[in-house]
Amino acid sequence: MRLRLVPKETSFDFFSKWKVWLGVSALLIVVGLASFAIQGLNFGIDFRGGTTIRTESTQPVDVGTYRGAIEPLGLGDVSITEVFDPTFDADQHVTMIRIQAQEGAESITADVIASVEDALRSVVPDIKFVSVESVGPKVSGELVKTAVIAVVLAIGAVLVYIWLRFEWQFALGAVAALVHDVALTIGIFSELQIKFDLAIIAALLTIVGYSLNDTVVVFDRVRENLRKYKKMSLAEVLNLSINETLSRTVMTSVTTLLALVSLFALGGDVIRGFVFAMIWGVIVGTYSSIFVASTILLWLGVKRDWSKPSNTSGNQFANIDA
Repeated sequence: MRLRLVPKETSFDFFSKWKVWLGVSALLIVVGLASFAIQGLNFGIDFRGGTTIRTESTQPVDVGTYRGAIEPLGLGDVSITEVFDPTFDADQHVTMIRIQAQEGAESITADVIASVEDALRSVVPDIKFVSVESVGPKVSGELVKTAVIAVVLAIGAVLVYIWLRFEWQFALGAVAALVHDVALTIGIFSELQIKFDLAIIAALLTIVGYSLNDTVVVFDRVRENLRKYKKMSLAEVLNLSINETLSRTVMTSVTTLLALVSLFALGGDVIRGFVFAMIWGVIVGTYSSIFVASTILLWLGVKRDWSKPSNTSGNQFANIDA
């Protein structure tokens, strides 16, 4: 017997409470924007600047041990990453340690660097400190600008893609859903003050792709049903299409969440922010594909038959006969 999270055939009316769902979305976006305006984001080293220390040792790297040695120094955000390279010797273990810029300074002082070195030597006696580099606020500002451009370009590319594949009404619905997802994700990071770094930008771009995939599946079925059921109102066609794809949507989201929740619980602190963003993004992306993108399409209306020119369009107020 095949596992089903929802019945094979459903007949939910997704638009009977559309004002409630859009009201909830609008409220969450306003709260997120208010939080962003008041307290901003908790930027990580990538965006705030700091100092990178490169180390080498003959002992295998234990990130937990390194972190435990540095933590008592109270240096704030510290990122520890083991570097892998096929050219390294068998006993050559390289680590990159990034420490956030301290208040009022572009990089950590020589005394603090010496304290870090002493702390690490206490747990790894043969450790060598190969290089120390600082990232100032200018470079960090450029990274913020580049990250914003990347997200905007991704959403713009989606607008063009959906416009060419479907119609401009579909494109606006899809982009509205993507902006909704990105805004809610940034909002939750601002409200909870979770560290925001380049990994979260990668998560945002992944969320855009995931949400788009869900939306395109629904829109494909909408286009098929618009041709098939020409006497149905647009609202009825949208409800039918969402119900027909609901099983696939729920199964995809739940299986993705199972993997992400496992990573969140067992993956450690290094990837926890990225995984949290993905979990939140899958939830809001699934929601927006059904309630945001489709509702925008319902408002705008859409041409009912692509096989011949038409000067009429269907919307929530009109039924189009064949």
